[in-house]
Amino acid sequence: MLSILYLLLGFPFLIKGADWLVDGASSVARRFGIPDLAIGLTVVAFGTSAPELIVSLLSAIRGNTEIAIGNVVGSNIANILLILGICALIRPLSVKRDTVWKEIPMSLLAVGIMGVMAADSFIDGAVYDQLSRIDGLVLLSFFIIFMYYTLGLAKRGHEEPVQKTHDQKLFTSIGLIVLGLGLLVLGGKLVVDGAVDLATALGVSSSLIGLTIVAVGTSLPELATSAIAARKGNVDIAIGNVVGSNIFNVFWILGISSIIAPLPTPDRGLVDIGVAAAASGALFLSVFWGKRNVLERPQGVLFLMGYAAYIAYLILRG
Repeated sequence: MLSILYLLLGFPFLIKGADWLVDGASSVARRFGIPDLAIGLTVVAFGTSAPELIVSLLSAIRGNTEIAIGNVVGSNIANILLILGICALIRPLSVKRDTVWKEIPMSLLAVGIMGVMAADSFIDGAVYDQLSRIDGLVLLSFFIIFMYYTLGLAKRGHEEPVQKTHDQKLFTSIGLIVLGLGLLVLGGKLVVDGAVDLATALGVSSSLIGLTIVAVGTSLPELATSAIAARKGNVDIAIGNVVGSNIFNVFWILGISSIIAPLPTPDRGLVDIGVAAAASGALFLSVFWGKRNVLERPQGVLFLMGYAAYIAYLILRG
């Protein structure tokens, strides 16, 4: 019960902490004349990835590497199969040409690179599989390239709409940043502690908890953002938010986490990475099924069925 309480408290702290951090940092950035577009591509983008980042960082620091990797892989799977599945049921999602041919393939590339890096024993005959510090540096290098590409799109006038925030007084903005960071750290600690204790109490692996409860919990900001955007007809935000988050998760979060502490690949972790790759591939192929460049309700139903099947598989394997 205490483990469940930690999780129930930790997830709201993570979400609210990220929200306050984004509001405070965005307001401070505007005071220094930074345009909304740059804020959206940096502060807001990093803020929505903050829950996954904090949980993975704390897990890596404390040696709970199964949660660190499971959180990222599970979030990527949930973002596509669960979140986009729900959004497609709310409203058919049209997908921009750049997203189809550049961003979705880039998210597939990110998972593919992660899979290659995590398969040391299969590819190189190593004793065990892990994401090393060198792997982390390579992932961060790809992240820099992705950010350069994103800023290039913005300069050409293809940027996504930016989340608006209310300007605050400087003291209030700094207070929001401090409180946001504090809630993120506290929420992350509660989630990691709760996940480890729950796995121990249930007699299952930490990887299972990371791939399911923790992954879905840290993806709640993306779920809320995409679902609201889909309901309001802002389908570009719904798709872009998910695809961008998946790229951030691998290149940024796993990159930073594996630099702090090498992350051994969990047992059957390559299977989960394969499912993440299959989900990205399914998203790419689905826009050519039915109405071109549109994710329709039948695809959304299939995505949700696929996610339910994956969760059932995880439960059966323990």
